[in-house]
Amino acid sequence: MEHFMNPRKRSGKSRTRTGIGDVGNPMCGDIVRLFIKVKGDKIEKATLKTFGCRAAIATSSILTEMLKNKPVADALKITEKDMLTQLGDLPPLKRHCGKLAELALQAAVGDFLCQVQRRQAS
Repeated sequence: MEHFMNPRKRSGKSRTRTGIGDVGNPMCGDIVRLFIKVKGDKIEKATLKTFGCRAAIATSSILTEMLKNKPVADALKITEKDMLTQLGDLPPLKRHCGKLAELALQAAVGDFLCQVQRRQAS
C-alpha cells in the first residue's frame, strides 16, 4: 500500500534516459512505462510513469528501487516473483502486474542495448 500511496521515482520525459520500456495489458488497461539511465554497465537511475491499478503502480515503484546501481545483466534477472516478495505478495488477480513491470524492464534494457548497437555501428 505504501508504494501505491507514495510511488517512488515518478518521471516524465527527459533527455537523460538511455532506455525506455513501454508495456500495457489490454485486458485490464494497465500501462507501465519504465525509464532507465545506464552509466557504464550499471543502471544509475530508474523512473516510472504507470497508469493503472494500485498493484501496477506498487510493483513498478518497487522495481525502480530494486534497480538502483544494479548491473544491467543482474537487472535482467529480476522477476515478478522478486517484486512480489519485496511487496509482500498480491492477491492472485493482481499478480500479473508484476509481470508487466518485469516486461517493461526487459523492454527498457532492450531499448538501451539497441541504442548502444546503433552508436557502435555508426
